[in-house]
Amino acid sequence: MTIPGIGPLNSTAIVAAIGKGEVFDRGRDFAAWVGLVRRQVSNGGRTFLGRISKRGNSYLRMLLVQAANVICMRSRRWDALGLGTWLWGAVGRIMHDKTAVALANKLARITWSVLRYG
Repeated sequence: MTIPGIGPLNSTAIVAAIGKGEVFDRGRDFAAWVGLVRRQVSNGGRTFLGRISKRGNSYLRMLLVQAANVICMRSRRWDALGLGTWLWGAVGRIMHDKTAVALANKLARITWSVLRYG
């Protein structure tokens, strides 16, 4: 619950789903299991990144995206949360919904890291 956007509901759901996170080798594996990474299609040495895969645990994905949306709505607090530089850059480059999913991916990776390594 020390992670921004992760409250009692999110934390209990994540701990109930993955325990201490020992099942996954890295945070990207956890984010992929939740369904928050982009679908990758390769064609003749060229890689295309598409939409999020939407496979995996839809409940955790919904909770993480909602938490990210709440963080994105409160731009005055971004610097206090430690996400200010990254979020200001992301908002300048991509649209709101994609920024929320990217932040949800970041929150999933941070959550895995906190569970795995304390």
